[in-house]
Amino acid sequence: MIAYLLLLLAVLSRVLVLPHPEWMNFSAEGAALLYFGARRPWREMVTPLAVLMATDFCLTVYAYHYPFHWQSYVTTWAWYAAAMALGWILLSAKTTFARVATAALLGPTSFFVVSNYAVWAGSGMYPRTLAGLSACYAAAIPFYRNDLASTAILLAAAFGAPVLVRRMQAQGVETAAVRK
Repeated sequence: MIAYLLLLLAVLSRVLVLPHPEWMNFSAEGAALLYFGARRPWREMVTPLAVLMATDFCLTVYAYHYPFHWQSYVTTWAWYAAAMALGWILLSAKTTFARVATAALLGPTSFFVVSNYAVWAGSGMYPRTLAGLSACYAAAIPFYRNDLASTAILLAAAFGAPVLVRRMQAQGVETAAVRK
């Protein structure tokens, strides 16, 4: 259930930040994909992929008013699948603070590296030189910061809240046993 709630939050967070460009990429997308990979079976992985692909289409056409070219999104969609695989690799068998922190760092960082390289290599926005690549990455730092923060916060909440609840319940049982 939490995975699907995070997916809904991912879509809503991408739509709600539209009027606030300083919050771009502060979304639940990375955390939702990592959590989905960690907690849902592989047969369900098509759901977040399809929902986020539809979200990309709708935002491009209806919010940003650009023509939609699916070829421009192949890198992003491949990253969606890779993020779920990363969640499965790091977090499905054993979930620890270090593994969640690693996922919270690797998820946004991999998107930053891959997506901005694709922008540099595939668009005419930057010259295809080392200086152009550096400029592309530098321009994306505010988006990376927001993605890193939102992923870390949401993964900490999604994986940490159940642990806290279990510990509080265990303490309640111990306290009740001591009182008897």
